[in-house]
Amino acid sequence: MNLENFSLENKVAIVTGASAGIGEAIAAALAGAGADVAGVARRNCPGARERVEAEGRRFLEIKADLTSREPVGKIVNDTLKEFGKIDILVNNAGTIRRCDAIDFTEEDWDDVLNLNLKTMFFLSQKVAQQFIKQGKGGKIINIASMLSYQGGIRVVSYTSAKSGVMGMTRLLANEWAKYGINVNAIAPGYVATDNTQALREDEKRSQEILNRIPAGRWAQPEDMGGAAVFLASQASAYVQGYTLAVDGGWLAR
Repeated sequence: MNLENFSLENKVAIVTGASAGIGEAIAAALAGAGADVAGVARRNCPGARERVEAEGRRFLEIKADLTSREPVGKIVNDTLKEFGKIDILVNNAGTIRRCDAIDFTEEDWDDVLNLNLKTMFFLSQKVAQQFIKQGKGGKIINIASMLSYQGGIRVVSYTSAKSGVMGMTRLLANEWAKYGINVNAIAPGYVATDNTQALREDEKRSQEILNRIPAGRWAQPEDMGGAAVFLASQASAYVQGYTLAVDGGWLAR
């Protein structure tokens, strides 16, 4: 196989939630494969900038609050102004709220669904319109979850959103494949990020999780980088509408 198919040389990627965790790690991985990166987050992204530029690639920081769709146009326009095109979108930004479903509030429902699903769609739509205008296709990678496959407990809005991400990924792939746009998703397992800090600090719950993971450890954000490069590259040209679990074997157990 020609390994050049995995190259992202001279590609431009937008990565949301790039200030830490999985987003920062994916930004670094894409840069390592040759891409320039526009990192989107509510706060500064010094880690992502340092790692992208260490790979010899350019980094554009875009501050945006994705709890509403309002910044969508600015994200696309700022990226085009800096780089002249868009080739890859990674929809990573997300949040979680934990509470028993019987007591779950409308605010916690809306906060999670707006960020994890609604804005994800409208940013994907805007970028896909640009892909079609460019006439060369493109790659959209959504960040799903183990809870795209399972119910979980105490995270009703998160489970609902991440189940929606898997469904949206399939639908957009069906509609946009004719334009040369690949839409796929990555479903991380239990990753050591801010979103899982409470679980990792609960010794009993953390051990229960580890006991089920065949790999025997929590994932690191960097474990998502290889899947992201694959799905962003020509190597995955015939992969459409699929959600790839990167979970240390959790779902196989």
